[in-house]
Amino acid sequence: MNKDIKYFGIDISHLVFDVTDSDGNYYQFKNNLFGFKKFIKLLGSDSHCVMEATGYYHYQLAYYLLESDIKVSVENPLAVKRFIQMKLSKIKTDKSDSKLISEYAKQVELKLWTGNSKHQTECLQMLRLLSVYTKQSTILKNKLHGESVLGNPSKAVVSSLKRSLKQVQKEMITLEDKLMILVKEVHQDVLTCLKSIPGIGAKTSLMLVVLTDGFERFTSGSELCSYAGLTPVIRKSGSSVNGRPRISKIGNQKLRNLLFMCSFNACKYNKACREIYERLVAKGKSKKLALMTVCNKLLKQAFAIAKSGLVYDQTYRSVLVKN
Repeated sequence: MNKDIKYFGIDISHLVFDVTDSDGNYYQFKNNLFGFKKFIKLLGSDSHCVMEATGYYHYQLAYYLLESDIKVSVENPLAVKRFIQMKLSKIKTDKSDSKLISEYAKQVELKLWTGNSKHQTECLQMLRLLSVYTKQSTILKNKLHGESVLGNPSKAVVSSLKRSLKQVQKEMITLEDKLMILVKEVHQDVLTCLKSIPGIGAKTSLMLVVLTDGFERFTSGSELCSYAGLTPVIRKSGSSVNGRPRISKIGNQKLRNLLFMCSFNACKYNKACREIYERLVAKGKSKKLALMTVCNKLLKQAFAIAKSGLVYDQTYRSVLVKN
């Protein structure tokens, strides 16, 4: 804790945000531009605002503070929740949460939030919409299949479903093309290098670049694997607790799911991944554990390739294992 810094714990909801500073003073403001302007009058060069990543609600305030040259930290909600539980608090209100977030800020090492560039923000918005369209497409296909097995399916229903599916698929193609153009404007070289890795195709390369911001926010392969939730969690204590190691799953679920789907092809066509998979299965490890290890390997390969600017070469082992 830096005694020269005044911390402001912020609990944000849809309409308002509650604030408690490190001196114990409490305020409430509307979660809009008018409220932001009133709140910033309380802040100075020694202020540090701390909030949770609450879905979409925190973004406008966080960017407003960032543009006003105020220090901002956006913390993992799970870390804040564990801190609140540790305090054994019997009260759960927005006011009490803001107070506890302020106490949390004074006791942990905070990482400054830098936000995303406009380019990265637009790419992420497109990716999220593509995810929605993909789910809609799956639902419509399943519904069409369900109607087709009926003895006498309604022609009106089937026609409507087909029209909806066609429209969703058309929107997906349009959005994918626009996203590809947008990513190529900034990360063309990285995109080309990633596509050279066996097991990673064009769409996967695109998603990897968007989800990692072109790998620019990471300094090592291990850090990237931790971000994806692919690092192992060990549970051992004394003689009674000896749990099986599992992946943490505390990380970007989209990135983890994407790599898991790629791991099947990687086991066939990527020599380094295939060797790891076969070695683990031969030792009696489960196939799922072996595939997760392949995911870890794939991600480290992608990081090394992106940072080196070289295309994949399975004979150049030092690049593939570099962290």
